[in-house]
Amino acid sequence: MCRVWSLVLTVSLIFSILWSTGPVTQGAEIDFNRDIRPILAENCFYCHGQDSKKREAGLRLDNRQEAVDSGAIVPGDLAASELIQRILSEDPETLMPPPRSNRRLTPEQKQTLRTWVESGANYTNHWAFETPKQSSPPNSGANWSTGPIDAFISSGHEQRGLTPQPLAPRHTLIKRLYIDLIGIPPEPDEVTRFAESNDPLAYERLVDSLLADPAYGQRMALPWLDAARYADSNGFQQDGDTWQWLWRDWVVRAMNENLPFDQFTVWQLAGDLLPDATLDQKIASGFNRNHLLNGEGGAIAEEQRFVILFDRIDTTCTTWLGLTMACAQCHDHKYDPMTSRDYYSLMDAFNRVPESGVPQYFSSRIRVAPPLIEVPTPENQRKIAEYEQRIETLRKESQPLADAAYAGWRLGAGATIAGLPEPIAKLLQKKDEERNEEEKSQLEKGLRQYFDEKVLTGLHGKLPVLGQLQAVRNELNNYRSDQIPRPMIMSDAQPRETRLLDRGEYLKPLDPVTFNTPAFLPPLPENAPRNRLGLANWLVSPEHPLTARVQVNRMWQHFFGMGIVKTAEDFGVQSEYPVHGPLLDYLAVRYRESGWDTKRMHRDLITSATYAQSSKFTDEVRGKDPENRLFARSGRFRMSALLLRDWALSSAQLIDRRIGGAPVYPYQPEDIWESLAITKERDFTYPKSQGADLYRRSLYTFWRRTVGPANMFDTSNRQACRVRQSQTSTPLHALTTLNDPTWVEAARELAQRCLQDSQDVELQLRTAFSRIMARPASNEELNLLVRAYQKHRAIYEGDRDAATRLLEVGTKTRNPQLDVVAHAAMTNVCLTMFNIDEALTRE
Repeated sequence: MCRVWSLVLTVSLIFSILWSTGPVTQGAEIDFNRDIRPILAENCFYCHGQDSKKREAGLRLDNRQEAVDSGAIVPGDLAASELIQRILSEDPETLMPPPRSNRRLTPEQKQTLRTWVESGANYTNHWAFETPKQSSPPNSGANWSTGPIDAFISSGHEQRGLTPQPLAPRHTLIKRLYIDLIGIPPEPDEVTRFAESNDPLAYERLVDSLLADPAYGQRMALPWLDAARYADSNGFQQDGDTWQWLWRDWVVRAMNENLPFDQFTVWQLAGDLLPDATLDQKIASGFNRNHLLNGEGGAIAEEQRFVILFDRIDTTCTTWLGLTMACAQCHDHKYDPMTSRDYYSLMDAFNRVPESGVPQYFSSRIRVAPPLIEVPTPENQRKIAEYEQRIETLRKESQPLADAAYAGWRLGAGATIAGLPEPIAKLLQKKDEERNEEEKSQLEKGLRQYFDEKVLTGLHGKLPVLGQLQAVRNELNNYRSDQIPRPMIMSDAQPRETRLLDRGEYLKPLDPVTFNTPAFLPPLPENAPRNRLGLANWLVSPEHPLTARVQVNRMWQHFFGMGIVKTAEDFGVQSEYPVHGPLLDYLAVRYRESGWDTKRMHRDLITSATYAQSSKFTDEVRGKDPENRLFARSGRFRMSALLLRDWALSSAQLIDRRIGGAPVYPYQPEDIWESLAITKERDFTYPKSQGADLYRRSLYTFWRRTVGPANMFDTSNRQACRVRQSQTSTPLHALTTLNDPTWVEAARELAQRCLQDSQDVELQLRTAFSRIMARPASNEELNLLVRAYQKHRAIYEGDRDAATRLLEVGTKTRNPQLDVVAHAAMTNVCLTMFNIDEALTRE
């Protein structure tokens, strides 16, 4: 199996390279970014790039002037160009790349380099580092084209001789839209209305209604949580819980309110620095507080603070720039023009947070690190008011006793000064007539304070009401520490000197640096603030080449299954050259000039004919475009585990669609967190939710960094920024969707509703099928379902105990009036339908 996967990966890599750097045909114009840079980046830049510490023979090939000056390239002269002679050499001592590097140029790549040198060896700046410019869509004669997006896509089809797929059936389209925009299935009557509508604008009206649905924000927040490495705990063995879910709720609100992306950016990177920052803007800045926090005993605070700083740089750069910056932490980047000085100059903007690097203890459950902001909920305020009322009642009841006890203690206070604060002890040693009025007042206050804090607690056993008062005060303090949300936010309250670090080691500082943006990108305006606010505004400035491209590429990835640039996390020199580069630039400029209107961009994408194509995989497409890089069909891929869970719950009408709130604890394997319970410091028993909280959307499931939800396969571990999901296919996936209590209970509840609604087995099966598949069952499919039902019914008629056990899965109350055998048989058929490929797939 390992060899098979290795072969698949190797073939995929070769295909990707050939796709972007295929042999240049005779007479074709060479494009440096498309044809040459990928060859040099893959085979040469590691030893002959910008990293001076690793550069071999002083030769640099990423810079034309230096390559020409060294004689490696002599434009127009193949015989004099050392580069050409080396790649054509048959002597292993002079061959480049050297055999020990395990890199080999194909004959086509060698010919491409020859043609390039012969034609003048022209270099151009990396395409992603040039500001995108508006371009007119190409003329397209395609009769399926409905707008500019389709014109660009159609042009690619024509160049490769591809025929786009026809419009997908309406049942497929409505399911596709519901998956992509809100992540839960449509009601059967909604499917019927859309499928039978004669309204020429029915599709556009459906799109608009889904963009306005509150579930839109919940769906669109999911990939952003992965990018922000959001979780509900700190990670590491201690893995204390946090209140960062308030930041998660803000993201959902921002998505639903269509907060322009430039503001969405500024609020998250520097919301706390805005004038008169609002509560939402401060909470939004928690984007860069979603990192891991190491509170283990051996953790060195300052070392952990630098780990956090490095994480902030990596996360910010991947999310907004689409670049991998971690290399520059230790040395100049080997491929991209990012130097270590660039890296640490950028880091200076984040090196001002008043943080120690380790979390603080708030309760056995909660460990967070300042700066933070207290955000009591209405329930918190009500509870605190109740505590304060109880405290006031007990205080009034106990006050005479406390006063009497103090009076008695006060009479003997002059006998000893042991334990008293030094200023009070000195005053007490004075005779009463020697004290002035201020000293007398100071003495009395000091003695009473000392008595209340140090002496009174010893009287609780003798005076029960005092013990009750202290107990309630302790309860209130514990409640405040454990239950009042305090999300971590950003602050610049502690500026520090930032220095280059030798090999990224925090104990080896080098030259000091001040904040600046990377030199290879447009400069920071002179009047811009030299802090995170300046950085955020720079990222969304009109001349910035990356931010808009990176964001629209991820939108395309969301709706089509793959970005225009496949490497969504890397737009650098080693990224794939975009086949539809002009389209990417068109969308980037349109997004920016629309005022960063995200919903409008989503609408543009999903109302295109390209999006509405069938996902059918024809022989023509398989032969000419197996990876669907030219988008001659719609993407077809399995829904994420989070969506599959929501789909099952919604199909069964179990889902709780409430917006926002603290994380919940749905079904998980027993003792799932047991591995963390190595001390008695904290109880790691899984606190399974009850009632409606069991059926909240997956977005609200508590996410422990060390042990993620067991039924969420192929998901980010939420320990680092992730902007492109991977998909695997293993038996564990089917074992989850066939056996996890969520799916079994959903199947049982759906079966119960079908049985209660009709006595007709065929109608029951049609209802279940339409709720899961978002389309009616064909007669052939219905016959198969009836046979399956009859088979399971026969099995359970012979084993009613097995039927009873199946129907006991989950906490939802079962209707005892239903026949056990019929209910169990229908449950198994519904569970089977949940696991049919079509039910698991976005088509």
